[in-house]
Amino acid sequence: MEPETAPAEVWRPDVTVATVVERNGSYLFVEERVRGALVVNQPAGHLEPDESLVQAAVRETLEETAWEVELTGLVAVYQWMNPADQGQVLRFTFAAVPLRQRPGQALDQGIVRALWLTPEELRAGNFPPRSPLVWKSIEDHAQRRPLPLDALCSVEPAASPNGVPA
Repeated sequence: MEPETAPAEVWRPDVTVATVVERNGSYLFVEERVRGALVVNQPAGHLEPDESLVQAAVRETLEETAWEVELTGLVAVYQWMNPADQGQVLRFTFAAVPLRQRPGQALDQGIVRALWLTPEELRAGNFPPRSPLVWKSIEDHAQRRPLPLDALCSVEPAASPNGVPA
């Protein structure tokens, strides 16, 4: 009789979304406290169950900044390991344009404020980035054309058991 073995642990990174929102040469950021430090990040957060990546990006931007946005494309997909906790992140970063602000709306817990910064202000060092993905996302947004949003496809559960349409 063979010894019983535990099922292999499947590696699952955190799936996150972020938006690069540009307005007149400035970018929308959130200032937040992480492990006691005040840092900046793009509006970003985790994908929730039964939510598309696009829906998550729009929702997170509104919750963290009180800005409604329209996504215009996919800037990049980043795979990153956080050296602080060895956590793996798969980050879908979108380009967006601001539509309207909702004054008075409460921001997500942990968010100190939303602010607009130019690349020069970010580079000056007064606003430390949460991770290398913050600056990389700004660079990639400036240097490449975002992919169209229809490059992302959500597949609905099939009506037939084998997934083949009737």
